[in-house]
Amino acid sequence: MTRTPGERRTPYGGTIRFRAGPGRGLRVLELDRYQAPVATLCWDTTNALTAAAVRTAPGAWIGIEPRGARHGGWGLSDRLWLLPDGPGGERQPLTVFEALDWAAIDHIPPLAEPARLPPGAGTAVLNLVAALAADQGIARLRYRGPYPTETLFTALLEAFRYLEGDAEPLDRFRAGELDWAPAPHERHFEPGGAAVQLRDGVEKVVWRGHAYYRTRWQSVARYAPWRVHETEGTVRCSLWALGAEIEDHLVLDPAGHVLAVLEPAPDPRHSVPMSPEVRAGVEALVRAQSAPALAGAVAGVMAGLAIEWAGLAGGLVEVTGARARLAWKLADAAGARIRAARSPAERLGRALELLVEMARLLGDPVRARAQAWLAELPPAAQPTALAEGAPAADARTIAAATAALETQFCRR
Repeated sequence: MTRTPGERRTPYGGTIRFRAGPGRGLRVLELDRYQAPVATLCWDTTNALTAAAVRTAPGAWIGIEPRGARHGGWGLSDRLWLLPDGPGGERQPLTVFEALDWAAIDHIPPLAEPARLPPGAGTAVLNLVAALAADQGIARLRYRGPYPTETLFTALLEAFRYLEGDAEPLDRFRAGELDWAPAPHERHFEPGGAAVQLRDGVEKVVWRGHAYYRTRWQSVARYAPWRVHETEGTVRCSLWALGAEIEDHLVLDPAGHVLAVLEPAPDPRHSVPMSPEVRAGVEALVRAQSAPALAGAVAGVMAGLAIEWAGLAGGLVEVTGARARLAWKLADAAGARIRAARSPAERLGRALELLVEMARLLGDPVRARAQAWLAELPPAAQPTALAEGAPAADARTIAAATAALETQFCRR
């Protein structure tokens, strides 16, 4: 059935405009509730997509050129471009993904070089795929590609919902057996700079370079030190660690309108290096939390970093150059917990929780550096580097780091 042109309002106040075409019609423009463009699409007279552009939550525009390239792994491909001046302006090449029939989407395509995309670009493009599939009445899709990574799995959760069934959806995804139902989100760009992503309420907020996430995505718990959570009828964007909020940054209403900005206080305290025992324990845990193939590269990255406590405003971790800094506010919260423990065993348990939190905070930036280092190697050298591995996590090293933290924080 072919629908006539028209427009549709979204649940949180956005607008989608269509031209005549199959299903609901052919989507040509998405506007947020402030009439700011979120996506533009151009179709020819045969209902083939000729160009599209999507705006990421951080504000960058990504162009899509259908069938603009070929790839050695899957052939005909759609090309992605960075559009520094928005749709219609200069184009800078990014990467390619397997070509889609955008008027009859039948799978979720693989992407060639995810690391080349700016923040938020992958989820914005996936959301457009999900939105068009929903327009076309597609009930389920599968990812058809060679890279079913955990990173891709979490990105898909923002634009699709996996169909319930067996436990362990990530394992089913890696095996190519997981079906996804299109469930696109809305993106709204609030006055003042926050980008709010909504489906069943606020799920994600991008603010001043950080992405705040809800922790629960269907049955999946997502690690979120920058967290979206609900309290007293409002939605908060907060720093979160050790099971509690450390610092609130934004207050929103349930529909994602920003009610208040809570500026983080500066922390003038000087940087202090981690003790050798604690540093060794953190490194052991980061390796243990990483994929085995990355362990050698992770160890190499960690060896080149000076790790220290530092006064950070608005964050819990910062990795720049050869320095990795963890916030004193994390140390403050951990110290209070350790000193409040009722027994030596409980103090050690809370010190171990801190060590694990430190490793998780450092893990993502360290793994990103490790992956970038591997990608820069000549192709012939990459298999050897991936097979090198690193020493297994030493329980004694972790125990010594835990004891050192317990001692340090009991004395503070």
